Amino acid sequence: MCVCAKIIGFAFKKQLFYKNIFRVFLLNLFDTTLKLNGFPIKEAKALLKRIQSNNDSEFQTYIQDKKQEILDYHLKYNPFYKSFIGTKDISNWNSIPVMTKRYLQQPLEQRLSEGFTKNSVYVNKTSGSSGDPFIFAKDKLCHALTWAIIQDRFGWYKLDFNSSKQARFYGIPLDTKGYYKERFKDALSKRFRFSVFDLSDEAFTKHLKKFETTTFDYINGYTSSIVQFAKFLKKKNIVLKNICPTLKACVVTSEMLFDDDKQLMETVFGIPVINEYGASELDLIAFQNPDDYWQLNSETLFVEILDEKNNPLPNGQEGRIVITSLYNKAHPFIRYDIGDIGIISKSSTAKKPVLEKLIGRTNDIAFLPSGKKAAGLTFYYITKSIIEDNGLVKEFIIEQVSTTNFNIKYVSSVNLTQEKIMTIKKEMENYLESGLDITFERLDKLERSQSGKLKQFTSYIKHDS
Repeated sequence: MCVCAKIIGFAFKKQLFYKNIFRVFLLNLFDTTLKLNGFPIKEAKALLKRIQSNNDSEFQTYIQDKKQEILDYHLKYNPFYKSFIGTKDISNWNSIPVMTKRYLQQPLEQRLSEGFTKNSVYVNKTSGSSGDPFIFAKDKLCHALTWAIIQDRFGWYKLDFNSSKQARFYGIPLDTKGYYKERFKDALSKRFRFSVFDLSDEAFTKHLKKFETTTFDYINGYTSSIVQFAKFLKKKNIVLKNICPTLKACVVTSEMLFDDDKQLMETVFGIPVINEYGASELDLIAFQNPDDYWQLNSETLFVEILDEKNNPLPNGQEGRIVITSLYNKAHPFIRYDIGDIGIISKSSTAKKPVLEKLIGRTNDIAFLPSGKKAAGLTFYYITKSIIEDNGLVKEFIIEQVSTTNFNIKYVSSVNLTQEKIMTIKKEMENYLESGLDITFERLDKLERSQSGKLKQFTSYIKHDS
């Protein structure tokens, strides 16, 4: 009897031990998945804490040391980068050549550092939103640091990738294998995906029912699709947090967030709306902090603002965003022109730089008949308040067909009135110049990229400058 009791007791303790192991596994499922795939997330988090423990003076030294270290590494171990540098002067940081996306459009194997193969690194492809897609690689510590940074920033709002439930507004592959692969990844990552390819009221009604029955902690996804969901809620006079009380925040990414859209979302969602800026080939670049500043990632990236001749600009001036990845040893991203235009705030410090403004992409420039240039988003800003003031227009895009011709495509239940069309044309002439030919086209829906993103301005004319 005593022996039986001991056997039963041992079996119970063993069962309890495995049950606790399984519970820990579930509680840290996201981190565990990264670890099982070879990404040292625990080490990356510890490294991030050490970096963040530096004071302002120490942080400046840290940045200078890491810049030189990653440069020296690729000059020694990366034949592709050595070839890129050639005999160019690199006596100081500002003389180091700027890398562009087009230069990276060659086989990945030719760009990897010595000791790395496609099977030993994280490999992915850029979205192609800049018009110059390419395949890139990160070594495993670098990729783990990316997730450590993301988790750190989400933690500012008490969101945990291992435990917080995400309502995800992203694209999803339509083929069977790709579809179920993404759904499986979503299940592992505690998220439910709402497709952004159907933005009808019928689809949003189904979304709303899911929010009624699911304890979501936050919303995350493409700006334009979440804005459309917000407009639906406004029309129905619904505050989402009343439907889903567990919601804490909404994080938007990949597309421009306008102030009036942010105000709308915060009103109808009943939660803070947080702006994220990143690039898959690099890292999280900037994240809106609790003080409402767009804080740049200074821990794993070095961000510069350069003029057209690659000269560094002082904080407060507008220029091209050029970024160095401080930890990617598998593939060089040193003074890499990401294709965006922005301004770093004058109030920035080495440890806490602030992105004052993200103006748009360098390929989103409109060239006018007079030779004048204008950021494509200028058109969007001009027309947005006019075209959406009555709520009939759901969304719209602007395309430049030729130097003089611009086509505005919009989704609406009715045609724009002649009065509104004339108002838009007049405002464009006031802000830009006269002689522009502006046409309007009403559609049932706007075409999105395969990923589900919506490009607000596109120019179909080619320019060398």
